[in-house]
Amino acid sequence: MTPSRPAPVAPARLKDPVTRLRGVGSQLTERLARLDICCIQDLLFHLPARYEDRTRITPIGSLRPGASAVIEGTVLAADVVFGRRRSFLCRVQDGSGTVSLRLFHFSNAQRNQLAPGTRVRCFGEARSGATGLELYHPEYRVIGSVAAPLADRLTPVYPVTEGVSQQRLRSLCSQALGLIDAREGDSPGQHSDDLDADIVAALKLLHGPTPEVSLAALEAGSHPAQQLLAMDELLAHQLSLLRARRRMQDMTARSLPLTDDLLERFRQALPFPLTRAQDRVIGELAADLARAVPMLRLLQGDVGSGKTVVAAAAALIAAGSGTQAALMAPTELLAEQHARTLGPWLEPLGLGTALITGRQRVAQRREQEERVASGAATLVIGTHALFQGGVDFNDLALVIIDEQHRFGVHQRLALRAKGEQAGQVPHQLVMTATPIPRTLAMSAYADLELSVLDELPPGRTPVTTVVVAEERRLEVIERVSAACRVGRQAYWVCTLIEESEALEAQAAEDTAKLLGEELTDLRIGLVHGRLKSDEKARVMADFEAGHIDLLVATTVIEVGVNVPNASLMVIENAERLGLAQLHQLRGRVGRGATASHCVLLYQPPLSRSGRERLRVMRESNDGFVIAEKDLELRGPGELLGTRQTGLVDLRVADLVRDRHLLPEVQARAQTLLSEDSAQAERIIDRWLGSRTQYAHA
Repeated sequence: MTPSRPAPVAPARLKDPVTRLRGVGSQLTERLARLDICCIQDLLFHLPARYEDRTRITPIGSLRPGASAVIEGTVLAADVVFGRRRSFLCRVQDGSGTVSLRLFHFSNAQRNQLAPGTRVRCFGEARSGATGLELYHPEYRVIGSVAAPLADRLTPVYPVTEGVSQQRLRSLCSQALGLIDAREGDSPGQHSDDLDADIVAALKLLHGPTPEVSLAALEAGSHPAQQLLAMDELLAHQLSLLRARRRMQDMTARSLPLTDDLLERFRQALPFPLTRAQDRVIGELAADLARAVPMLRLLQGDVGSGKTVVAAAAALIAAGSGTQAALMAPTELLAEQHARTLGPWLEPLGLGTALITGRQRVAQRREQEERVASGAATLVIGTHALFQGGVDFNDLALVIIDEQHRFGVHQRLALRAKGEQAGQVPHQLVMTATPIPRTLAMSAYADLELSVLDELPPGRTPVTTVVVAEERRLEVIERVSAACRVGRQAYWVCTLIEESEALEAQAAEDTAKLLGEELTDLRIGLVHGRLKSDEKARVMADFEAGHIDLLVATTVIEVGVNVPNASLMVIENAERLGLAQLHQLRGRVGRGATASHCVLLYQPPLSRSGRERLRVMRESNDGFVIAEKDLELRGPGELLGTRQTGLVDLRVADLVRDRHLLPEVQARAQTLLSEDSAQAERIIDRWLGSRTQYAHA
């Protein structure tokens, strides 16, 4: 009987799981997933973070501190030495000079390997040490009379995770690249799984550049292969967002035509006139809301530009059609501030409001939920508690999200889902008081229409900012005393490096106690995130009413607090905060006609970036200028929020370095969606894969 032949194994495809590669089991699969590597194609796009040049031998005499190099020489001496730490020290020479190899962790086998007279080849970074230049824990190999050949390409250094070594990643990436070569052999001129030929060529070069490729260009991200992939990656994100926008525009929403009488009564009742910018943006919102297509609009404006009034006008337009609006804020303090501001504006017009937060008492929360469900509350204000179970809207037609970068995509989707009914979705307005650089707005918010409040209400005074070292703290305290003695009010903001509400609260309590001992004639209040809601509300109401002279607070007052009589702010440990947060905090003063000041108190010595941030704050009050500098210093991830998906996860492209590509990216995205949707889908898939569902909400 003739034995049956085993069934042929189908050649692996790039979208196959990494388990198709040699040596990849379940444990390694889990570890690779932490690097967002799930399929073979993910390995191809997991590009090196930097490169090492191991293609040539550097004479020992030419080594310089801080440089990594390959050396070759003979061990002169090798001894275990004792000092602050026990180590194994080898002296190696090559005729041009001598260098030490120092191993803090070593075995008897290594001591035997590196005996005097042994010829070795090493790779490592030269550092100044006790014996002159030293290589700490270099990679090395013993070489015989015939040395092994040197590497013929630059050595890639990949982003790794615990349990996945550089050597393992290099091996896996090599297998993935070999798979492309094998499939090219099957179909000359055609690359596997829809990877374009130019993309394949760029990937091959970047995983293993030849020595003639400029290492400086690779480190700067300016090599043509990197720029090609950066363009492709930015194009994938742009296409994803535009596709999401088109899908939303294919949905329907309730048409909410403007009720002029209600809006006009609102204007007349306000204690201040609207700015031209506010009028313009309200007109843009009214036009969007009147359509039966879901509004998707981003409203941005500098600190104090009056976004809350615009949000109130949008809610009024919804109310005019008998529907509800929801306003979601990231903190209880901001939600409560919105409720205190909007209630007096809307309730005289016959429009009810409700406030829902996570720390309300059960009876109070139930009462508010009943007002929402019955429709008695036209505008529902709250924190993330709005999209939790138990909150049922009567007829939600407009969702307003304040400080949108502080929310995760899932949270925004959950609130929108509360208003989906009969195939219709709510209109969406997202607002931010953190001005977004044009570079980010073009890239991260391509699915949104953009409205900008570029005008401050009359009567606002620019804030003068000074930078003061901690040793002059007593002078700052005296300045606070002087301001309060003449009837002004002040903030003292406490910050910590640790992301801990408990530690920040403790720091604020300690500071309030110390300031109370120094400023015995002042009425000092305290507010932080761990206070109960009613206690926070009481303190803030007392401060707004002028019953508190100095408010000691954590960064919970970053947004939403409006006390025109407060003209002085002290920010402790200012060097620890980013520019956007410093600008937000500073925006709590300068809200009246009195000259206002911000003191940035820092702990020397300052790092280079800390010094630069404080310089920018001292020299500029323009939020858009500050945002551009923040983008350069911190990158898009911080500006968009740590939970924002999409552009935070760029693998090759850099929004600051590659901003010159954006106009072409936008033009190509529009053309591809219109003329070659299949190619557009391939580009999206190779860079985003399953992440596309979270591209925007």
